[in-house]
Amino acid sequence: MKKILFLSALILSTFFLSGCVNKHGISAKYYSDCKEYYDLQGYYHKECGDDDVITYKEMKKEVKELIKKKKPEATSNVW
Repeated sequence: MKKILFLSALILSTFFLSGCVNKHGISAKYYSDCKEYYDLQGYYHKECGDDDVITYKEMKKEVKELIKKKKPEATSNVW
């Protein structure tokens, strides 16, 4: 019974203490404050994600690096 209670408390605490997942990644806020503006030449700019903990682009980059760092195969026989 103690194990079940401990596990449920752990799951609930991680749920409440985790960041929000939005369309940019994982951040402290569910809706990111975005700055949208046109510069003097008429180009549209949108700056978002200043409050992001990690973005999906960064996650993809890290996963690719982990895949590349695969363990080398053994070249000789141990026996």
